[in-house]
Amino acid sequence: MAKTRLACLLTLLSTHCYVSVLAVVLKTSNDSPWTDEFDKIELSCLIESISTTNPRIEWKKITSEGPSYVYYDKKISGALENRAVIREPATLLITNATRSDTAKYRCEVTAAYDQKSFDEIVIDLVVRVKPVVPKCSVPKSVPFGKSAELSCMEDEGFPKSQYQWFKNREEIPDDPKTSIRFLNSSYTLNAETGTLMFIAVRKEDAGDYFCRAKNDAGHAECPPQNMEVYDIDVVGIVLGVLVVVVVLLCITAGICCAYKRGFFSSQKQTGNNYKVPAKGDGVDYVRTEDEGDFRHKSSFVI
Repeated sequence: MAKTRLACLLTLLSTHCYVSVLAVVLKTSNDSPWTDEFDKIELSCLIESISTTNPRIEWKKITSEGPSYVYYDKKISGALENRAVIREPATLLITNATRSDTAKYRCEVTAAYDQKSFDEIVIDLVVRVKPVVPKCSVPKSVPFGKSAELSCMEDEGFPKSQYQWFKNREEIPDDPKTSIRFLNSSYTLNAETGTLMFIAVRKEDAGDYFCRAKNDAGHAECPPQNMEVYDIDVVGIVLGVLVVVVVLLCITAGICCAYKRGFFSSQKQTGNNYKVPAKGDGVDYVRTEDEGDFRHKSSFVI
């Protein structure tokens, strides 16, 4: 009885080993690798078990438009044709990564003579890109007590950049209450959008400002720009308004006087102007030289 059980156990073990040998199994040392732009990166695809001596190996790049071949029929193709090689047995080495290489890649191995003849693994590659010099906008002068907006933006970096603002080479904290130097300032800073908004500027807010864009690949800064805070000249504004009002009153008075004196009349009457009466039917009027008026020349014929 014991010999029968031992024989069955040995049979099961041998069958399990046989099945495992006849199955292609893949693994990877890193399913989420990353690298900086223009560096090399290895997409690990390791064959853990296989019995077929000459398996078919393929690599595909998976994008929103669908999969495309990277390695097929033992040749590198597509955008990686001159920038990648295969390390035996199935690892893909990109020698000069670019930002366009960021994607998911699928390693596929087909073993015709294995009982489990196909396996695949997916690797998510990220190529980090250093930010370029951001575009910064700082108002040159702002009235005391008024609001002011400073903006900073760059769209080349990957992953997306985070933003820091500096005043006179000192970093501005996200919350002014956390720093003695900025405790009395009233502003909001958005590290995602790069916007620094002053609610009401003070004299102490004047200075040189610049922004830094940063991500995991590095950082870049824009040149410092000066922001001046000035007082509003209330007296000057009032005097200016009074001058405008006086000028408008003078113009109005001048127009009224000219109208009363007849300068805007459309017709001018003179003593020599008169209208000749229209001639009636059958009546002729003549003007005598000495009388200076008209007299009846002929009468109606009845």
